[in-house]
Order: sequence, then structure tokens, then C-alpha cells
Amino acid sequence: MTKRPAPLPFAPRAKPKSEPAGQPPRPFESLGAYPRLRMRRNRADAWSRALVAEHRLSAADLIWPVFVHEKDGREAIPSMPGVDRLGLGPLMDAAGEAHALGIPAIALFPATPPRLKTEDGDEALNPENLVCRAVRAIKKAFPDIGVMCDVALDPYTAHGHDGLVRGGAIVNDATVAVLCRQALVQAEAGCDVIAPSDMMDGRIGAIRDALDAAGFERVRIMAYAAKYASAFYGPFRDALGAVSNAPGNKRDKRTYQMDPANGDEALREVALDIAEGADMVMVKPGLPYLDVVRRVKEAFGMPTFAYMVSGEYAMLRAAADRGWIDGEAAMMEALLGFKRAGADGVLTYFALDAARRLKNG
Repeated sequence: MTKRPAPLPFAPRAKPKSEPAGQPPRPFESLGAYPRLRMRRNRADAWSRALVAEHRLSAADLIWPVFVHEKDGREAIPSMPGVDRLGLGPLMDAAGEAHALGIPAIALFPATPPRLKTEDGDEALNPENLVCRAVRAIKKAFPDIGVMCDVALDPYTAHGHDGLVRGGAIVNDATVAVLCRQALVQAEAGCDVIAPSDMMDGRIGAIRDALDAAGFERVRIMAYAAKYASAFYGPFRDALGAVSNAPGNKRDKRTYQMDPANGDEALREVALDIAEGADMVMVKPGLPYLDVVRRVKEAFGMPTFAYMVSGEYAMLRAAADRGWIDGEAAMMEALLGFKRAGADGVLTYFALDAARRLKNG
């Protein structure tokens, strides 16, 4: 005789086939076998909500992307209200505040003057370029704050692409060779984390080999492992002045950045970058790709980061400035969503605002 399995401890109570005519439903009938179990009870007070919270956001989860320029002061970025390009003086002040707030790392992006942009992005290899000077200044003033440098050619090329253009196409291996030299220049300046964002095949392994051969074994690599060809990058390109005037290309990066339709492909990209020596991996953009963040974290268990990109920031900030949403609450909710999806940290232009909010409770 087959033994019937014991009922689950939280199995719902069987519903009667019919209720007596004219009788109201019995109280709590729909709540199952344990009518005293109320999910709302732990939500009743702030202290109990904090006690049972599954995820927490702290300043240590934030990386602050900063735009630097050659000028002395600050310069507003119209498409990113509240975000400025910073000269080296304001950059030191901002880095000091970030450090005091507990933000562990800053990511630097240069607004290269047009006069220094060339077809091959040679300024990327200049040890006295804007990024290298900014790295040295930050590390001298705040040696225990992490500095992350983007490795790609788009801030330095006249055509706005991340790699070398030959015959109208982005060439892979020749670009990787240049990226290795760019990474070495940044490491020599004191950069702690090299962050290749170019999406060329094989560049993580090549950069790792170049860094190790030059004695920079301690320099980490955060791979932009799953970087999508996204419409959300517009304000970032505005901030860098990365405008392409080359006929026909219109900064079309779909031949090297990922198709937004693909999720399985992201796992293959991440697997390759890990095998080549990445210490950390990143998904970019953020909010439209939280499913990818979750899949990457579950599949590999690697330190996984997400980039809340310029277009995401601009949407939330614009809606808040118009009074359409509670901007501060939406900011914190969005950042917590990254943590819930599995991100170990978030690159966000909200970093200072969020860290101030966290400090003030």
C-alpha cells in the first residue's frame, strides 16, 4: 500500500465545496491553515522593518563616476543636471568629500579637448594626459581611496569609437594592442583598477599579461563584461564631447557592444573575461538589465557590479526636478534594487547624494 505523503506545514486549508446560503465567508478562510500568520506584522514599525530587511545599501557599495576637464573650475553638463565636469582643483575637493562619506572608489572619465583628438586616439597613450594627472593628484591626496580608469579609445578619437577604424570597420587585435599600452600608462600613474569598456575580444587576457609583465600584478581589472549597445549612453557622450562626425558611422557601436535582445550571450562574455583574468565583472547599463546582473551573479559567484548609466540618472533627475516623483526616494529605491538583483556595488552619478542620505539617516 502506497503511503500518502504528509501535508506541507503551510499547505492552505482545503476550501469547502460550498458555503451555506446566506452565510458570510468564515473569517481568515483565505489565509490558509495558520490564520494568525500576518505578513504585515513585521512591516508595522521602522525598527522591525530594519530588523528583517533582506538587503542593505551602504556608501561602501558605491563607485562614483567623475568627469574631468582641462579647465580650472566646474562646468555644468546640460543633459545631466547636477553633474559637472571638474577641473583638478574641484576634483580634489569632491574626492575629499567622497572619501569622508565612505565611498571606496572613484572612476575617472576625461573630457578631452577636440584639439587633442585624433583618428587613432594617440592622447590615450600620453603619460601626462588629463586622466593620468588626475590619478596622480587623487592618489597623492587620498592614497587609500580606489581610483578606477576606463580603458577605451572613444574619449580620444575624432570618430568617437572605442577602437581603431580601418577601412570603415573597427579592428579588434590592433585595438587590443593599443589598449594594453593605455592600461600601462594608467597603471604607471597610480590607477588601482583598470576597467576595459571597449568590448574588443581577448582584451582582458592581453591587458592582464601586459600588466603582470610590467610588474603591476596588484592592479585589478574590472571588465565591462556585458556592455550593451544602449540608447541610455547619450548624456555620457555629451559629457565627454565624444561626437562622431565621420560620414555614415553615427557612433554605431553595435558591431562590438552587445545586442539588448541577448541574455545568454552575456554569460558567455562574462565567462570569457573571467577565464582571461578579470578580478571583477560589470553589467552596463543597469536598471534595464537587472535580470542579467542576477544571472551573472548566480552563475559565477564573482564580484559583480552594475553601472547605473547617464541616461538612467538623467531620467530620474529630470522627473524629480519637475516634481513628478520623489527624487531622493526613487534614487534610494533604484540603488537598493541593484543590491537585491545581486550586485556587489553600483557605479552611479548619485553616489554623493546617496552617501549623504545614508549618513544622515
